[in-house]
Amino acid sequence: MKIRLLLVPIFLYSFCNAQTDQDILKTIYKTSLTNGMSYQWLDYLSNTIGGRLSGSTNAELAVQYTKKELEKLGLDKVWLQPVMVPKWVRGEKEMAYFTTSGELKKVNICALGGSIATPENGLKAKVIEVGSYEDLESLGEAKVKGKIVFINRALQPDLINTFEAYGGCSTERYRGAAEAAKYGAVGTIVRSLSSRQDDYPHTGSMSYGDLPVKKRIPSAAISTNDAVKLSEALKRDKDLEFFFEMSCQQFDDVESYNVIGEITGSEFPNEYIAVGGHLDSWDLGDGAHDDGAGVVQSMDVLRMLKESGIQPKRSIRVVLFMNEENGLRGGRKYAEVAKEKGEKHVFALESDAGGFTPRGFSFDGNDLMLKKIDAWRPLFKPYLIHFFEKGYSGADIGPLKNDNILLAGLRPDSQRYFDHHHATNDTFEHVNKRELELGAATMTALVYLVDKYGVETSLEMKEIKD
Repeated sequence: MKIRLLLVPIFLYSFCNAQTDQDILKTIYKTSLTNGMSYQWLDYLSNTIGGRLSGSTNAELAVQYTKKELEKLGLDKVWLQPVMVPKWVRGEKEMAYFTTSGELKKVNICALGGSIATPENGLKAKVIEVGSYEDLESLGEAKVKGKIVFINRALQPDLINTFEAYGGCSTERYRGAAEAAKYGAVGTIVRSLSSRQDDYPHTGSMSYGDLPVKKRIPSAAISTNDAVKLSEALKRDKDLEFFFEMSCQQFDDVESYNVIGEITGSEFPNEYIAVGGHLDSWDLGDGAHDDGAGVVQSMDVLRMLKESGIQPKRSIRVVLFMNEENGLRGGRKYAEVAKEKGEKHVFALESDAGGFTPRGFSFDGNDLMLKKIDAWRPLFKPYLIHFFEKGYSGADIGPLKNDNILLAGLRPDSQRYFDHHHATNDTFEHVNKRELELGAATMTALVYLVDKYGVETSLEMKEIKD
């Protein structure tokens, strides 16, 4: 009974203010589509700075640029939060080929982030193909030792959620080399995690775990087209040899920064809403979709709140996280500092799924939080936003998770995302201006509603039930 009594006033309050909220959302979307800054900022990040791998000069340039742009917005606070990040350098462009029946066929590869280099003059060995690293156990050391393991696992094509398909085989990329090394393999070649057939190898992070340095083996991604060619060639010639050469290096950690800007709340300044994306990217393209889009959309959330004349009740922060791609150091540091300071975060929203047309959000929180959020769904209907589901929020805001915070991730249409993810074609020209701006407006609208109406915490839920 008490729960019913609480929810009815909340519903009536929302209903009575529905027209006002509709007007404000309309203003937000109009501001983004007619006077947005996200596309302009992304142009500079992508085309003037370029790829922003953690520890690189470009990453430092991106820190300074975004800090300067946030300062121009007239926020109450803008600062840099130091964080130590790994420094891995790709080196010279990788090269690879295989020989079969006396014929040499060049293929497209790229080193996986964190891999060691091949020997100075490259590595050449026979190949054994597996569907996953788990197949290695059945093969055993006798069949694997001294060979290059080719892990040929494609994204499952019938999964509508392409992130689910990606998650289904990303462990092969991440742990493949460590597992193959246990059986005496000398290297690994991993099929790129792409949803289409093309000639672009897709990089990404990998780890050796606790494998001793002397036992580590080089690991590279191969384009989907060339993965098919290699697999077909192996059917004809089990003794073919594969050659690849990489000069990547791992250096000591270096200092970098999260970039943070804040509008201080008018009523509850010690309650924080965070919105963000990761400022680092891989080095092959310019990181426009992953995650330049999320960075500039998050920056534009605070700009549009100010442009729309909205004075937030709670303190709204934009957080541009460093080192999501190969360490998650920025997200962990932000959560660590927030905990040390006793900061109360009530909501965090992340954009890290590309700059495509927004479809909605996935939420990580208790059922009462989700019920309240779902009541706002009609406000988003005119903008074709319909996806409000419980699920994964985002890697960088994940460390903030506790029973009293609602986490959310922007969910754009994902069908083309893995065509570009971690590859040389993740570039500015593949981002549509209107789609990017719609995403920024959608994020701003949700932040506005959460700030205005708040979210229930598990503690409040317990008090109601008691």
